[in-house]
Amino acid sequence: MRTHRRTVAVLAGPGIRAARDVYTTVPADAIRVAALVEIAAAAASLARTVVRLRRLDPDLIAPHVADIADLRAVLGRGRWLPTMTRHVPAPATGSVTVTETASGLVPRPRSVRRRMARTARPVAQDALFQISA
Repeated sequence: MRTHRRTVAVLAGPGIRAARDVYTTVPADAIRVAALVEIAAAAASLARTVVRLRRLDPDLIAPHVADIADLRAVLGRGRWLPTMTRHVPAPATGSVTVTETASGLVPRPRSVRRRMARTARPVAQDALFQISA
């Protein structure tokens, strides 16, 4: 399980670095908070979209996140509390090998519906009115 958490931490690193950059460089508090809310809202929306479209069970995701309360709040089955403040350390730099991420990044096979191409077939149809010569 440590490998999966490390992989998740490395994959989340650039996003966390961007959020920390906004946190440390924007001088106006209101703008800083607004930007961080936009970042969090976009990330949470994307996470909810993946969970909904792929029909993922949140209990399968829980071992890979640092705090399960955040998972429930992001997925809309919990709520943000005023006590949910903590230090976010700078992400560790490092690389992830393909074998570490392969299980999470390779799409699972889906059931495929195949459509038959419809071709225009000439239908023999008698004329509605007979023309007599």
